[in-house]
Formats: sequence, C-alpha cells, structure tokens
Amino acid sequence: MAQQHLDDKELLFLFKNVETKEKGFTGIIKKYQEKLYWHIRRMVVVHEDADDVLQNMFIKVWNALDNFREDSQLYTWMYRIATNESLTFLEQQKRRSTVSLGDVENGLSNKLKAEKNFDGQKAEWKLQLAMQELPEKQRVVFNLRYYDEMPYQEMSIVLETSEGALKASYHHAVKKIENYILNN
Repeated sequence: MAQQHLDDKELLFLFKNVETKEKGFTGIIKKYQEKLYWHIRRMVVVHEDADDVLQNMFIKVWNALDNFREDSQLYTWMYRIATNESLTFLEQQKRRSTVSLGDVENGLSNKLKAEKNFDGQKAEWKLQLAMQELPEKQRVVFNLRYYDEMPYQEMSIVLETSEGALKASYHHAVKKIENYILNN
C-alpha cells in the first residue's frame, strides 16, 4: 500500500507552526528522501557518500526552510540544494585528493566497478559508466532529465541556467553516452 503524503503547502504550514514544526519536516523528509537520495547517488556514486550528502542537504533545508519564499516548488528548491551539495562534495573530493579532475572521475568509475553487483555487460551499468565520463554539468543535466524526468523549465530554476543551454547540454550528454555505449 502506497504511503499518503500531505501536499507541500500543508507540510510547509506544519513546519512554520512551532508546535508542528518537526512533524512537518518529517513529512517533507518522508515525501522526498528517496527521490533526492537517488539524484545525489547518481552524482556521487557511493551509497555512504550519498547518505552523507543527503543528510547535509536536509540540515540545510531545515535551516533555510523558514525563509523559503514559495516562488518555486518545494521539491525544485530542494533539488537545487541537493545538486549544490553534491557538486560541493565532488569539489571537496577533488581538492582533498590533489589530483586532476580526470583522476577523480576515473575514481568514480572505479568505485562503480567495485559495486558487488557490477556487470559491465549490462545496459544499466554501461549507462552508469558512460555517465561518469560526462563533464559534471552535463551529468547533472542528464540525471535531472533522464532519471527524474524534470522539465527544462524546472531544471532552469534548479540550475539557474537558460532552457536553451540545458537542452544543448542534454543533447551533448546523450550523444557522448551513445558513443560510449556503442564503443565499449
């Protein structure tokens, strides 16, 4: 049986009331945790890292939610925070490792290959490996469009980029992924 979730306006109303603040936030977490986890996981690859980034993201949401102006949808706003937290995490990984971006991206591919169920011949694994070859921005755009089926208009809000640039990024990402899958 699917769990019923309150709509965002009800959750925000609960959150903004002192007596029901935690109940409202718990409702937000229950409603969006899984979608946000998978969005983050596709960017950072490793489960433990995705959990850490998700936790940091929800801390930021808790601290900023009182100031949420509701000029965008709640999940669009949280996706932006999740995306920024993921990119910050990847930047920190690069800085910590003091190696080139290519080495970090190879590291992500190697982490993916180390997954216990990894099978390089299966389409979903090939897709994951192909995605690790994409530049960060294209990877984010591809994730949001392909996996989350986010419309370009909402992506434009999340990534603060024009719809035209996002369409071009997605097109380039798809071409690179196709080439990778056909040649590997």
